[in-house]
Amino acid sequence: MKNLAIFFLLSQIMVLGCTHDEKTFETGYDDGYAEGFNTQCEIGKISIFGHWDSDEYSKGYKVGRKDGVRACELYKKDNNKRS
Repeated sequence: MKNLAIFFLLSQIMVLGCTHDEKTFETGYDDGYAEGFNTQCEIGKISIFGHWDSDEYSKGYKVGRKDGVRACELYKKDNNKRS
C-alpha cells in the first residue's frame, strides 16, 4: 500500500510538472527568437504556437524576434571574420 501511495504521488508530480501554459512571455519569446533567427539566416521554416490572443505571448514574440534577428546578424558577422 505504501508503494502504491508513493507511485500515485510521483505520477501526480510528473503530470503537474509537464503541464505548461503556452501563452506565456517565455513561450512567445522562444517562438519569436526561433522565427527571427531562422528567417534572417534563411535556415528554413519552423512551427510555432502562435497564441496571438495572449498579450504576454505577443509581447514575448516581438522581443524574441528582434533578438533572434540580431543573433543571426552577429552569427553571420562572426562567421565572415573567420573565413
